Amino acid sequence: MPPSPSTRPQAAAPPLRDRGDACPGALRLHRAADGHLARIRLPAGDLTVRQAAALADAADLLGDGHLSLTSRGNVELRGLAEGCGGRLAALLRDAGLLPSERHERVRNILASPLAGLDRHTPSDVRRWARELDALLCASESATALSGRFLFVLDDGRGDVAALGGDVSLLAEPQSPPEPEAEADGERPGPAGGALLRVGDDPAALRIAGPDVPRAALAVAEAFLTAAAASGSGAWRVRELPDGHGLTARDVAAALRSAGIGAAYVTEGPAPGARTSPPYADSAAPGIVEGPDDDRALSVLAPLGRLSVAQWRLLTAIAAGDGSGALRLTPWRGLVLPGLPAAAAPRRLAELTTAGLVTDPASPWHRLGACTGRPGCAKSLTDVRADATAALAAGTAVPGGLPTGPAPEGLPVYWSGCARRCGHPHGTWIDVLATAEGYRVALVGPDTAPAAARTAAPPPTAP
Repeated sequence: MPPSPSTRPQAAAPPLRDRGDACPGALRLHRAADGHLARIRLPAGDLTVRQAAALADAADLLGDGHLSLTSRGNVELRGLAEGCGGRLAALLRDAGLLPSERHERVRNILASPLAGLDRHTPSDVRRWARELDALLCASESATALSGRFLFVLDDGRGDVAALGGDVSLLAEPQSPPEPEAEADGERPGPAGGALLRVGDDPAALRIAGPDVPRAALAVAEAFLTAAAASGSGAWRVRELPDGHGLTARDVAAALRSAGIGAAYVTEGPAPGARTSPPYADSAAPGIVEGPDDDRALSVLAPLGRLSVAQWRLLTAIAAGDGSGALRLTPWRGLVLPGLPAAAAPRRLAELTTAGLVTDPASPWHRLGACTGRPGCAKSLTDVRADATAALAAGTAVPGGLPTGPAPEGLPVYWSGCARRCGHPHGTWIDVLATAEGYRVALVGPDTAPAAARTAAPPPTAP
């Protein structure tokens, strides 16, 4: 019998990486228990309807007929047959999803999904995301980044700033208050710029708006220099060993040498802090009210999986009533912008009938799971079937928490093994498969270790 996994993820010393990152991509397929897997990077989660149609064709013709959404707003195709890599690459290339084949795994850019869409929308950081993607694809040094290195662009509402970026940029309003700043000999950038954070460093650098994409790339290049000097083979900023860590102050000189103004800010808004006015919640499904007659539809995929039929319906709505675009979210959902107000309720009802999550009160909202069996050989059980059965039985948390009722509004995540692939950031309810059953605990950076409750798995529905 294998040893029981811990009740919560434990902090560990940064690993010594003695090999290159094997993170899957669109061209580097990963062999899984259910066939090969491809992960297609979609910077800022952006897709045209033509690109979305190409992904549906790939899933239909080459995969298992489903598309999986990741916690970084990317798409995975599973069940791919041996030797289909060439056909897949051709489909993606023709749709414009491979602008640089040498960079396809490093185009990891998260951006606020509702930027530019809701009534009180702050800065449209998605323009920065497009510029950063172009810079990445033109950079020779960027090809050395791992497939896990992450850029995060938050439009100021605090929705993606806390999602674990290696380089995180929080847009500032057009007339920001003067913070307590240490000028470091440089004047702060103009209003409408961004606060740049490096890894988990609470300090930040104020960057002028036009310089934001270049600054993000310059920090990534500074990370590569630090990783090489450390000899650690680090894939991410937080993996750099003591004595070689990278902070906002460390990268300030590198930015200035590249002609980018960078004013050191001792303490800015906490990552994930919600700001006012009350922006729409980009993690919640439903209709998003924009200016004038504009509406957007936000939906979630149950446990992050969509059938090709569901995907094609979303694409048809985007093409027929929407703006011709789709946005994937890090909450395993999609946003369809640009619908007229009169069409939005009818189209949302269609998506509800198709089995998508369209109501924040749905029990599927904030419920997630890893791949589990049969797709993952490391999983101890079919967590998706067990989570579905638990929900049918009236609970997303089998046995409840040992400390009492589960707090409302927290994500619940089912994991088939102690790796907890794809788990949420922040605080969540951890439902972990062990040899003795599911172990349930509240985990997160601010939660104290507590005894976990072990519950037998729910009966899987036939």
